[in-house]
Amino acid sequence: MSISIGKGKTVKPLPKTVAKPKGEFLSRELFASKKINDKKKAALYKDLSILLKSGIDFKTSLTIIKDQQQNKHLKQLMDGVLNDVIKGKAFFEAMDATGRFSSYEIFSIRIGEETRKLDTILEELQLFFERKMKLRKQVISILTYPAFIMVLTLATLYFMLTYVVPLFESVFNQFNRELPVLTKYVITLSENFNMIFLLFIGSVVLLLLAYKQFKDRPGFKRTSSRIVLRIPFFGKLIKDIYITRFCQSMALLLVSKTSLLESLGMVRNIIGFYPIAKALEKTEKDITKGIGLGDSLSKSSIFDSNLISMVRIAEQINELDSMFVRLAKQYDDEVEHKTKVMGTIIEPLLILFIGGIVGVIMISMYAPMFDLSEVIGGN
Repeated sequence: MSISIGKGKTVKPLPKTVAKPKGEFLSRELFASKKINDKKKAALYKDLSILLKSGIDFKTSLTIIKDQQQNKHLKQLMDGVLNDVIKGKAFFEAMDATGRFSSYEIFSIRIGEETRKLDTILEELQLFFERKMKLRKQVISILTYPAFIMVLTLATLYFMLTYVVPLFESVFNQFNRELPVLTKYVITLSENFNMIFLLFIGSVVLLLLAYKQFKDRPGFKRTSSRIVLRIPFFGKLIKDIYITRFCQSMALLLVSKTSLLESLGMVRNIIGFYPIAKALEKTEKDITKGIGLGDSLSKSSIFDSNLISMVRIAEQINELDSMFVRLAKQYDDEVEHKTKVMGTIIEPLLILFIGGIVGVIMISMYAPMFDLSEVIGGN
């Protein structure tokens, strides 16, 4: 079935039973669940932007995207958006009514509609969510290997302390000899390992519950962020990740021609990192007093001198939007480089860590064997 787009032209929807060829502009897997995650949003904005840039009218573009959905719930959601648009609602109003899109997305799309640059704004939204996904993947790539090593370490400890150490202990008991201090500590650890392990699991659960209970309190946010930022290397990386998110969010909103004050307010609400959110709260007040953005940001230690100097220059030449685009790219590259370096460093360190644990246990077990061999040889 073809869809009319005016002037005798028609667009034939993609077959639902055929996989989308590479290079085709519609993402077949756009929605797969009720939650519209970053990947799905990036695909949505990409598809809609390309359709609009290709000259297809807006309502037909929405119809094409809706018809490609295989998830019933989300097809109904897109159908609701389309119906609202047909009834005369603006696109941003129809999206806002779904409750599935953030305030900065809605505001950006609103500006895009009002300035007749919706295709450009949609493309910027696509890039924003792609960068956000890239950052998340980088963080996950850092944490995955250490998490695996920690699990492996615990499994190794459990095996050695539960099965290996008791075997040596039974041998030592037969000779009734004084054991080295290290060996005594390891045997004591082995005898109480199950209780220690349960206490460890209990402590982790309590910490998670405490975090869930206090995570939204300003005092907890302030203290936890200070601790995180003081962690060697990791603290600087986490800071750069949030600075990157700040620059990406500001770039998106300023390119959308959102006012500086509104942009700062929205970014403050979505950034999720206490030092930056608190600094932006003060910056908003400074902006209303006529203080420049660069001068206001310089009052907070969370922003480095490079970002502040670049913002000051951009203010002087009235190019804040393009400057934040460049800064987002710069910090994104820095984060990518640091994650690669960290991965290179962490891998051998963790191998040494688990090797050291196994080595200490084995040394503590074999050290008494030399004394026993002397006793046996003397007899």
